[in-house]
Amino acid sequence: MLELSLPASPAVLSPGDDEVLFVTNADLRESANVACWPVEAKYEELLAKALSSLGYKARRAHPVKTDEGHGFISGQREGSDIFAGIDPDAPVIVLLTAWQYSHHIAPSLVTHRGPVLLLANFDGTWPGLVGMLCLAGSLTALGRDYSRLWSENFDDPLFMDGLSAWLETGRMNHDLSHLSEITADHPLMQSEAGKVGREVGAWSLCHKEILGMFDTLCMGMLNGVFPQKALCDIGMPIEGLSQSDLLVEMEKVPDTLREECLAWYEARGMKFRFGTDPATELTREQVKEQCAMMIALARYVERFGLSAVGVQYQQGLARCCAASDFAEGAIGSTERFPIPAEDGHIIRPGKPIPCVNEVDMGAAIPQVMMFRLLDALGLPAETTLHDVRWGSDYEGEFIWDFEISGAVPFEHLKGGISGATGFRQPAMYFPKGGSTIAGQGKAGRFLWARAFYKGTDVFLHIGTGRARELPEEEFERRRRATSYEWPLLNATLDGVGRDALMAAHQSNHIIIAYVDEDKLGEVLKAFVAQALTCNIRSLVAGDARDHL
Repeated sequence: MLELSLPASPAVLSPGDDEVLFVTNADLRESANVACWPVEAKYEELLAKALSSLGYKARRAHPVKTDEGHGFISGQREGSDIFAGIDPDAPVIVLLTAWQYSHHIAPSLVTHRGPVLLLANFDGTWPGLVGMLCLAGSLTALGRDYSRLWSENFDDPLFMDGLSAWLETGRMNHDLSHLSEITADHPLMQSEAGKVGREVGAWSLCHKEILGMFDTLCMGMLNGVFPQKALCDIGMPIEGLSQSDLLVEMEKVPDTLREECLAWYEARGMKFRFGTDPATELTREQVKEQCAMMIALARYVERFGLSAVGVQYQQGLARCCAASDFAEGAIGSTERFPIPAEDGHIIRPGKPIPCVNEVDMGAAIPQVMMFRLLDALGLPAETTLHDVRWGSDYEGEFIWDFEISGAVPFEHLKGGISGATGFRQPAMYFPKGGSTIAGQGKAGRFLWARAFYKGTDVFLHIGTGRARELPEEEFERRRRATSYEWPLLNATLDGVGRDALMAAHQSNHIIIAYVDEDKLGEVLKAFVAQALTCNIRSLVAGDARDHL
């Protein structure tokens, strides 16, 4: 006779006729959750006010943890237990006012049957919008329907109309007409640029672009982890590497070589904001450790024949060594300290090594593609991802603030290496310190993209844009409203406004490569043809379609 003794299940929470349940998801790191809580509390009040105006009451589906100083879901176990106690058919709002780890709640949202609304503030300092884009991309990857909404103050017409529609029907639809899928029968495939792209894509499928990843699933980004079949189908298999082994490889780099590397960047004008207290200030030893990481990464690239390399970044290594930022930005630059292999030869001189920040495979795909195409054409081939961090109007035009969490290739900065400043990464997140590569993104035209997947099909959103050099006062305002220690790129996307990107983008990340105006149209056509040849479904955004 079989006898069951399962753990007890909680009582099921069901909303009243005029109630709407909401949950609040955020960080894994409690220091961040405590710091972000007052802003969350403010937006809870705004949500309650908005719902009240529509005849509903907001009901929190989990208690505020007064002993911990916040009311966020801060772990996957906690999120799973909370949703186990929610009526599976109840509509649920996920209120996001800070960075959040999608895996805390995404698995529970997949099995929850009721309508789901991802609701974010639109703020530079407290970027719920970044967290919402990540969670949206994660749910898309998991095959879960959802609605999304964003607002600065939860009172504008787009917000109120969207919230009302979701309350009435359980869904809301955004205008996605800025996206057009391009298929393999498009005439661009027979153009001269298309033939170039087809040849590059065929080369990658044949030879394979191996992605070296030091561990995976960074910062809860489920949308950054692709199925192995999806990657193999497009010719980009994974070489799985361990961050613990990276530490061993770093230890093999002698102090003399570390010092030589740091001095090389100082001689070219990079300014490091050095201090004396390693707990709160940047020190020379921290940057030397980052130099050792860059050298070790390059040696892995050489050893395994990698097309790109990525480090998990804020997990694991953050408690073991200096942050990876300087290493990532420097290795992705063409002008780079000559990195010797263990036998003494210089590793890939004169070529950037694509570095996949936060091991985001959805960034790795377009980064490698852009590098391979641009390098084969003899064009500047540096790539990077940025967070879709924030944006605001300037002289009547909406301008994005794209901001990677630490470093970009030097070629993407105004002034290059001499235009870069090294700040210590915030001690709240990085107890071991480490330098960023901060500066103003240089003006110019660029190609942008981001990969995502459904099932095992890989998709690309592809577009063009313009990087802007804003006046110093406006640039400083935006830096102080975001993360001052990080590089900031101000940009507009051709024919894609704020709400169009927020409605459709499947990630908190966007990937760019600079391309001169006179070559941008042809490179775009080649890139689309390259993607289609690699079995990637391609959706071209906004005015970029005019080039095709």
